[in-house]
Amino acid sequence: MVYAMMMLLQDSGSVSFDPISMWRQMGWSARGVVIVLFIMSVISIAVMVDRYLAYSAAKKQSRVFAPKVAGALKQGRLDEAIKVAEVNKRSHLAKVVAAGLGEFQAHQGSSDVSGDEIEASQRALARAQAIEHADLKRGLGSLATIGATAPFVGLFGTVLGIIHAFASMSAEKTTGLTAVAGGISEALVTTAIGLFVAIPAVWAYNYFSGKIEAFDIEMDNSGSELVDYFLKQSGRSAARK
Repeated sequence: MVYAMMMLLQDSGSVSFDPISMWRQMGWSARGVVIVLFIMSVISIAVMVDRYLAYSAAKKQSRVFAPKVAGALKQGRLDEAIKVAEVNKRSHLAKVVAAGLGEFQAHQGSSDVSGDEIEASQRALARAQAIEHADLKRGLGSLATIGATAPFVGLFGTVLGIIHAFASMSAEKTTGLTAVAGGISEALVTTAIGLFVAIPAVWAYNYFSGKIEAFDIEMDNSGSELVDYFLKQSGRSAARK
């Protein structure tokens, strides 16, 4: 619909739709709407790039971290497992596992590992997971807000464009496409830009939300496996006694 109207106006020769001409034909109110949408688009792109790089690094380092820390724990080398976690600082799994291992290691000097100490390690894992979840979600609120509000900002520009069209019609005391072309062009352009900004933001938000859900599952599984390791160590300590 928007595209058809734009083509109709362009074919009539009353409006040109190259970017420079459109900017010159706009009133300052419509220009303000376009500037706001441009800022929203820049923020959206910045968040997309930042989250993509962060998630890619987390996934890459986690692939390296998981087998190394598993091997170290099987051999009972807790210090080495912690060092591996510290090296892979951008891995979501490393951050969670490092917190649990650090808490568990703090009680290694005692004669045995009690249930309370294991619960303390579990709480450390839960805290680390909550912090990492919040860090992974950083910026997604902006994407959701932009995706939800950009069409309405464009709609606001549409209303301003229609008001401009009727004002032009009233001032020129004429009717017809030429009299309202400028206002209609503003309305169509701001609508199109609003959708252009909103659609990628919504798509990216849903895509990254899916990634976070996958990361949460991985952190849950790693935490559970680490607790199982702590319980086995506790059982071995009790058997020695």
